[in-house]
Amino acid sequence: MQNAGLAALGLDWRYLAFDVDPENLCAAIQGAKAMNFLGLNLTVPHKLLAVEMVDALDESAKAWGAVNTIRFEGRDERGAWRPLREFVEAPQATRAHGFNTDADAITRALREDLGLELRGAKILLLGAGGAGRTAALKLASERVSELWLVNRTSSKAEAVSKEIHERHPDVKVTPGYPAGPVDLLLNATSLGLKPNDPSPLDPQQFALRKASAVYDMIYRPAETALLKEAKAAGCRTANGLGMLLYQGARALELWTGQTAPVEIMRRALEKNIYG
Repeated sequence: MQNAGLAALGLDWRYLAFDVDPENLCAAIQGAKAMNFLGLNLTVPHKLLAVEMVDALDESAKAWGAVNTIRFEGRDERGAWRPLREFVEAPQATRAHGFNTDADAITRALREDLGLELRGAKILLLGAGGAGRTAALKLASERVSELWLVNRTSSKAEAVSKEIHERHPDVKVTPGYPAGPVDLLLNATSLGLKPNDPSPLDPQQFALRKASAVYDMIYRPAETALLKEAKAAGCRTANGLGMLLYQGARALELWTGQTAPVEIMRRALEKNIYG
């Protein structure tokens, strides 16, 4: 996806993947900065750890408490911090600037893939871990009317509910399942990645036919058991490919300063994941 985007923009850059143990994350960030990398993406479990390891936090990273994108910046002769792409020669001082592109990607995918209007919506969210917490906070900031949070460990759902109540007191948030229908059921758990995984939804607590739309953050397989059941129940459905695409496109824009070629990146992503 990223290399297809870079090629379309005519940039002689390369996007590479590295396995980094969490214990070595700080050293990896410092090493990339020392070698004048233009930026990094971070995935689980690095997103939360990196908050304490970067030199500066964008408002997006502060708001959601996680860093998935780093842009390396240099200080110019006037003392201003600028992206490294703007320097002909490596600057004397550099810093790692942390951003979060996940949260906006979630809501953009819900709007574009499901045609969902979030303001005033009633949403059931499965999972209150890293991705679930970010989704819950972002949805609350979009002024959904009601939010139900279900998590395997109920204390985690309660903690996120409390955080939302403090930040967005006008949003009604409840740990557990709703009694009535919802506009969206959103799966932010990893259940569905493996063929033998149990459903993330307890059918005794909530029937899929009571959800107008179902979004599963999982994108491989393309159709999880949850999405198959939701489609059979008459729900509009979408998987997490759009979320993956939009967070990556925004990261590319932060590094390059150019508009991301989203459709080219989408085609590369679909080819890579689905063949």
